[in-house]
Amino acid sequence: MDTTVKAYLDRYQVSQATLDFLDRQPRMFIGGDWVASSDGAVSESIEPSTGGVLALIPEGTAEDLDRAVAAARHQFDEGAWSRLKPLERERLLHRLADLLEANADQLAEIESIDMGKSVAQARDVDIQGTIDTFRYFAGWASKIQGRSAEPASLPGSYVAYTRKEAVGVVGSIIPWNFPLQTMAWKLGAALAVGCTVVVKPAELTSLSTLRFAELVQEAGIPDGVVNIVTGRGSVIGAAMSCHSGIDKITFTGSTPVGQTVGRAALDDMKRVTLELGGKSPVLVFDDVDIEATAEAVAQGIFFNSGQVCDAGSRLYVHESIYDRFLEALADYARGLKVAPGLDPDCFISPMVSAKQQDSVLGYIEAGKQEGARLVCGGQAPEGPGFFVEPTLFADCRNDMKIVQEEIFGPVLVSQAFGSEAEAVALANDSIYGLAAAIYSNDLNRVHRLIPQLKAGSVYVNAHSTIDPAMPFGGYKQSGVGRDLGPEQLDSLLETKSVWITLG
Repeated sequence: MDTTVKAYLDRYQVSQATLDFLDRQPRMFIGGDWVASSDGAVSESIEPSTGGVLALIPEGTAEDLDRAVAAARHQFDEGAWSRLKPLERERLLHRLADLLEANADQLAEIESIDMGKSVAQARDVDIQGTIDTFRYFAGWASKIQGRSAEPASLPGSYVAYTRKEAVGVVGSIIPWNFPLQTMAWKLGAALAVGCTVVVKPAELTSLSTLRFAELVQEAGIPDGVVNIVTGRGSVIGAAMSCHSGIDKITFTGSTPVGQTVGRAALDDMKRVTLELGGKSPVLVFDDVDIEATAEAVAQGIFFNSGQVCDAGSRLYVHESIYDRFLEALADYARGLKVAPGLDPDCFISPMVSAKQQDSVLGYIEAGKQEGARLVCGGQAPEGPGFFVEPTLFADCRNDMKIVQEEIFGPVLVSQAFGSEAEAVALANDSIYGLAAAIYSNDLNRVHRLIPQLKAGSVYVNAHSTIDPAMPFGGYKQSGVGRDLGPEQLDSLLETKSVWITLG
């Protein structure tokens, strides 16, 4: 790491365990071995709060991916993993969760300095969510079962039943905004049902996944069950999508990239789960507590600096409270602390990269040009790091670029509505359908509106309430399939029908 990053870590007294991890030259994890890229290439991991070089990450090749897939395939077809009883898999996943819990503070530090996010939020949300996800799916390992059936019309006498069998090798492509937690979403269910996995972390944020791989090894999970190949999406992600040795692709990321991944995967009929972009609407009615709801709405967009796929980024407020609500919202947003991720009081952390900062600032400029009224924020604070102030636009129109496109930053666009029908029409006027939120104390209204909103999740008087027992995914161009919950299991299992003819 460079001296700027070292000074930053020293300033906030990063643990010796994290410093020791960073001192180890990062390697990919393939078949239980720690390996460099086959051609020796590396890329720089940039620390977002300073802009300095944090580490050098191997840039994997298609040859490296082939080795990882071969290791996963061998372990699935004929290795120890394929012979484990369900309760043994459950025990190993709980052991892994125990190790995650024991190393939670270190993992939060790694996640913060790699992605830039608040270390406190990383500990309470990302790492705790990772632990909870592995524990939840560990319990499912011993509960996968088929069913017996009586033929409904076929003449003769039969014993008929179904078997549930793991789909095979799963290729998991992970985003940069919640690296460890999203990886847990992909791996928890896959490992519970008996699949093996090849993981491609985001090239911007690979470190926590590599630390996770060390814990996988420490937990005693057999070599080849989990494999980590770092590198560029255009190389590893593209090769993974069409690799003949992979049976299922699960991807979280932008809609354009997800469409490319999905098309490639379907060429050989892989199973596909795609969790893609969002532009989630937030409907605020005139019966709410304005101050409390303004705080909740701000949390729903500015958490993780808006780098959240289901962030409540489109705000529609009843016209009778519109001006008062925006005033309260702006007051709250101005009070959020913009600071480096390791600052314990940080709420608005930097964008993940200079490129993402430039993209968000470009959208803010586009909003001004289109005639939206800038209420607060809109600037990049002076100094190092990739920061953007929490930003609120008023008096927007649904045909504006900042309303229709996913910004993925701390930018909230708003406009007023008059009736329920208008609110629903505005909310559904989007190519996306990942999530939506309703703020109202009128339960009749809430239950009328929930079926009308075209979204995979509807939050009432809150935003982004996520739990491993509840499925997550979207309508329309927000994706295909679901992560989490029992619903995820079917995408990782083949159903085999068995007929036995009786004499």
